[in-house]
Amino acid sequence: MTRLVIFDLDGTLLNTIEDLAAACNHALRGCGCPERKPEEYNMMVGRGIYNLFRAALPEGKKTDEMVRKMSELFVPYYDSHKCDLTRPYPGIVGMLGKLSAAKVKMAVASNKYQSGAESIVASYFGQFGFVRILGQRDGRPIKPSPEIVEEIMSEVEGISRDEVIYVGDSDVDMLTGKNAGVRTVGVTWGFRTREELLAHEPWKLADTPEELASLILHRTDTGMDSGNPDM
Repeated sequence: MTRLVIFDLDGTLLNTIEDLAAACNHALRGCGCPERKPEEYNMMVGRGIYNLFRAALPEGKKTDEMVRKMSELFVPYYDSHKCDLTRPYPGIVGMLGKLSAAKVKMAVASNKYQSGAESIVASYFGQFGFVRILGQRDGRPIKPSPEIVEEIMSEVEGISRDEVIYVGDSDVDMLTGKNAGVRTVGVTWGFRTREELLAHEPWKLADTPEELASLILHRTDTGMDSGNPDM
């Protein structure tokens, strides 16, 4: 039985890539650096805000000073524009509704900075009672450290690892779940490839939010065998 599902945010629940790209390009312009193409950001996001900036900055500019300047420009711009083009992936709201109706507890574990994670979840999913929303916080390790999963699990009394599923769209997410010792589901509609997910041996893959809901609720009404590890 699954009692708790912990979701990654960007690329899993929300398609945020265009707003992230716009904010990062705004910061790059402010630093006198060339912009990146929007599609380049698919491989840059997911490892925390500072690693995003280091990836986006050109060679020779990846200094701590430039990263700080990028942050000063990025955060206020993104806070004002984070909902311009960002949308839940099709089927996500319905999937969350099914889990909520089934009394499955839900949480978010993201490498997005904490205030950004909290505010964007409130904007799109405020109707759902997530037990915890955690993002990147100063002085705390980011994913793929298992600490963020363990901290969320501590919010649910009596929870065991075999009652938890971690869901994400990237190699970082697959490693996070594996490091935490919980079942991990890779979703194929996000920023990374199916091949990247499979390389890290997730418990399952889900191609749609409907399939994900069926996996979590132990249903096979999608016509797939829930016991097939290669699904």
